[in-house]
Amino acid sequence: MKVKICGITNKDDATWAINYGADYIGVNFWKGSKRYVSPASAVGWVPTLPSFANVVGVFVDAPAKDIVDAVTKMNLKGVQLHGGETPEDVRALKSALADSAEVPPFIVKAIRVKGPESLAEIDGFKGLADYVLLDAYVEDAPGGTGATFNWDVAAEAKTHGVPVFLAGGLNPDNVKDAAKKAQPYAVDVASGVEKSPKRKDLEKMRDFITKAKK
Repeated sequence: MKVKICGITNKDDATWAINYGADYIGVNFWKGSKRYVSPASAVGWVPTLPSFANVVGVFVDAPAKDIVDAVTKMNLKGVQLHGGETPEDVRALKSALADSAEVPPFIVKAIRVKGPESLAEIDGFKGLADYVLLDAYVEDAPGGTGATFNWDVAAEAKTHGVPVFLAGGLNPDNVKDAAKKAQPYAVDVASGVEKSPKRKDLEKMRDFITKAKK
């Protein structure tokens, strides 16, 4: 089981997450997020993380040139699109990244799940996104809400042929059940391991990673 700790805002929390065994670190570049990190700030510490760290930049309907710029300056290994990006948007971004990076980052497309009908969106991103991330649908909130959704729907998502990141209200107490029921490629947590939106709770982060990987 892979684990992504999202909403990291500083080098200390990123380092602890890596030490505890997190496979991915998410840094949020959307200004509307409580966990927003400005590119100007992130460029001071993200590139100093170990070269093996899989840092994923989280963007919401951002221009392709801004994403490419962040990838180039911070050596991001992944790009997470958490807005209303269309397959055409993803295709254009993928082309721009291929032109600008020797090793293009992988792309994760987030889908906000209302019910089983939401899974139809996955098919449009086949061959474009390397992964899909399933998050709970909350009106006017792209993510990081702490809300859960039906994990049976997440289990069904695997039949669409794209590896799944499971997000939405996960925490150290429920991640084991969620992972067993949905059997995703990876689990993703932000608010469930926090002291505050800007700082992680190290004990919760350690427990989440340990339980997920068991």
